[in-house]
Amino acid sequence: MLDEYSPELKWYIVHTYSGYENKVKTTLEKIIENRGLQDLISDVRVPTETVETTTTSGEIKTKEEKLFPSYVLVKMVMSDATWHIVRNITGATGFVGPGSRPVPLSDAEVEALGVDTKVVTTGFTVGDRVKIKNGPMANFEGTISAISADFKTITVLASVFGRETPVELDAQSIEKI
Repeated sequence: MLDEYSPELKWYIVHTYSGYENKVKTTLEKIIENRGLQDLISDVRVPTETVETTTTSGEIKTKEEKLFPSYVLVKMVMSDATWHIVRNITGATGFVGPGSRPVPLSDAEVEALGVDTKVVTTGFTVGDRVKIKNGPMANFEGTISAISADFKTITVLASVFGRETPVELDAQSIEKI
């Protein structure tokens, strides 16, 4: 059983006929539910944004607009079976990629598109005493002075030659004392 953050699950882009994005999404979601494919195809999205426009009479109207018309994003494990299921949905013309080979989005592309938001937490808080596990500062001890908003970097004030020196590290590089 795969979890939501399994490395086998990757985001792919499916090209659709114009105006068929939502139909492809709902059809695929029904197939996933009916066949029990939640482990292989975990998410289907049609990215939209809310746009406000002002009419000539001064009235403000809001509407949802597709960010990428004619495209649907699918998070799935690519196999012959899943490729066949997605490719043969009415309205889907194929995957984005060279020839017939689908290419998954890179982590940077997924982050830039904002489609996959992972909730990351650490067991650390500012003020914790920690030991650096690896790198050039391995075995040095220090105190956590800051944790980035996305929890990707932690700043540790390490004692180097009797002076507090800030060192930016990732959470895997430190352990509580």
